[in-house]
Amino acid sequence: MLRLLLPQLIPIERCRLLHSSIVSLAKESAASGDATPAKWSPSSIRTGVIARKRGMATLWDEHGAAYPVTILQLENCQVTANVETVRKDSSVYHAVQVAATDRPWKTTTRQMRGHFTKAGVQPKLIVKEFPVTEDAHVPVGTTLSAAHFVPGQYVDVIGKSIGKGYAGTMKRWNFHGQSASHGTSISHRSAGSTGQHQDPGRVWPGRKMAGRLGGERITQQNLYVARIDNKLNLIYVRGCVPGFDNAHLLVRDAKKRVTQLAKQHDERGWTENILPKGVVDLPFPAGTAELAKSLPPVIVAPSNRRSPFLPYTSS
Repeated sequence: MLRLLLPQLIPIERCRLLHSSIVSLAKESAASGDATPAKWSPSSIRTGVIARKRGMATLWDEHGAAYPVTILQLENCQVTANVETVRKDSSVYHAVQVAATDRPWKTTTRQMRGHFTKAGVQPKLIVKEFPVTEDAHVPVGTTLSAAHFVPGQYVDVIGKSIGKGYAGTMKRWNFHGQSASHGTSISHRSAGSTGQHQDPGRVWPGRKMAGRLGGERITQQNLYVARIDNKLNLIYVRGCVPGFDNAHLLVRDAKKRVTQLAKQHDERGWTENILPKGVVDLPFPAGTAELAKSLPPVIVAPSNRRSPFLPYTSS
């Protein structure tokens, strides 16, 4: 019985297992590597981060116009593994495993205890994997910060939408509904006809009908990063994101307006328009906590539109 309880009494930083030497060797090799920092290229795909939705707020730009933002916070987001898997077609799948939000040691399963101890990090509440390119691997144990994203760029936010229960067709699919008068009786919000007669004699699959609404994985694309707070690890994105307050969200570079657009512009030779307007470069392979200490506490992106209070003049 004493042997079973002993691992729970030893702090994580004092535990030295068989694979902990691998972590120390990786840190030494990263520290003694080349002094030249890695450079982001249009063909590079960086890792994402795990953040928590803290709520929405209102900000004002330099024109005095108000706009809504969602505040995302990183809670001790750290890299726990680098994944390399050979597919059946001999291509290699590269990914970075990221974990966030510390959890108690006693509520962590033994399998995950060994995994986190091997990585040299505290036990985490959530673990996710982000596909990357071969040059975008991050050393295990690295702490990611809000400086991973540059104000002025676009991001995709992935999360689980709020479940709304069983909903009708008007709320679920934005149906117009039946008329409010002119003979309609007890069917003002009904869906109406859902099929044909004897041929085909059934309802086609995928028909929009009443059912459970929400509680799905949603990707909100192309959200503008308006501000970052390096002191509190906050990311301000313009607009709304899925999920309730304090829910965990996955944040990555926008596939359409950053990753794919940069690759297309580079292939066409448009070297000056690779990144969004005002963004010169992206932290590569990732924005770490050490990088955040060298930056100002708050960085605000310039407004990406003209003043709405000026009269419109056609050129």
